[in-house]
Amino acid sequence: MKIFSNLLPKRKWQWILSVVGVLALIAFSAFVIVETTKAEVAIVDNGEERTLKTHADTVNELLDEAGIAYEEHDALSHNTDAEIEDGMTITYETANKITVAADGKEKDYYTVEDTINEFLDETEISVSKHDETSHNKTAAIRDGMLYSIDRAFQVTINDGGDKQKVWTAGGTVGELLKENKITLDDSDKLKPAKDKKIKENNPITITRVKKVTDEVKETIDYKVEERKDNNLEKGKKKVIAEGHEGTLVKTFEITKENGKKVNKELVNKEVKQESEKRIVALGTKEKKPEQNLTTLSSESSNSTKNSSESGNNDNNSKSSSNNNSSSKVLQMTATAYSADCSGCSGITTTGIDLNNNPKKKVVAVDPSVIPLGSKVHVEGYGTAIAGDTGGNIGGKRIDLHVPTRADALSFGRKSVTVKILD
Repeated sequence: MKIFSNLLPKRKWQWILSVVGVLALIAFSAFVIVETTKAEVAIVDNGEERTLKTHADTVNELLDEAGIAYEEHDALSHNTDAEIEDGMTITYETANKITVAADGKEKDYYTVEDTINEFLDETEISVSKHDETSHNKTAAIRDGMLYSIDRAFQVTINDGGDKQKVWTAGGTVGELLKENKITLDDSDKLKPAKDKKIKENNPITITRVKKVTDEVKETIDYKVEERKDNNLEKGKKKVIAEGHEGTLVKTFEITKENGKKVNKELVNKEVKQESEKRIVALGTKEKKPEQNLTTLSSESSNSTKNSSESGNNDNNSKSSSNNNSSSKVLQMTATAYSADCSGCSGITTTGIDLNNNPKKKVVAVDPSVIPLGSKVHVEGYGTAIAGDTGGNIGGKRIDLHVPTRADALSFGRKSVTVKILD
């Protein structure tokens, strides 16, 4: 300044200072005028408020002035071409991009909502309680978020015949069973398999398989051994050993599917008690022939014999008739028996099969009284064949064959007239 003051005269220097002062006053006045003509505007930018003084004419100019890059999906309280007014408040929110994946497709959305639930309401996208989603409805939305929806559908589970419909959004059969607390035993059958993907309209079938064992007792028939006995009269039998049936236990494995028997398999058989032979002695001793004795009275005088020859002939004829009659008709004690009994073979001594002929008329006799093979008529029973013998059947005893054991027991013991027909 000293240099300038030395170069310029004092008067000129005073003039320059006056001009500068005037210019400064003019500039300050202009600044004051400009500032006083600015509009004061409040901007709420994504929740943060700030105040600006601006000469901008429109909202768009104000956003540019405020450094806000407005996009068409963003939320703005005023149109971009709206005029700026002093004291106005402009609200701006930046939209977030969210991609929704559903039904095999993806679609981009832009939203200024805060949560998934608000976004779903805004876009009217329906999500049921059975659907599976990547985020819950209260989750906050972030820019670039991927929101996936697996739509639920119903699947029928047939569990051993009991059907139920359950909701699922997919996955494997095994996962669905686990979700519904359905367990399987090793022997149970499942279709489709656990690792197969669940498909809509494709039911899941569980076949409940149960295996149980069953024991069945069977009788083992005893064998009949016949031994010749020369101390016993021919045609007679004597039981030496009664014989006993044995016991066989068979074990079966029974397979049931859904409660119904589908298979029965013999897995074991065991003889619990051996059978014992029935031993019968057969008589082979020949009967001594009866001797015919002539009494002295038969040696009467020829005259007497001759004189009464005619009468004697009549009497002999009558006597012969009487003797013949007494040999044909017998009064006997009768009981009854049946082939339907424990230990009974059902085959008679003469080979008649009573098992296949339960109603056949057969009687057991003492062959020395009624020869085997004879046809007889029994009072109250009818015509029968003497086709069997018995250990307890001797003399004037006869045993009548009846169809069932109950019939035999009800018959009891009776006195009957037996007529030998041939």
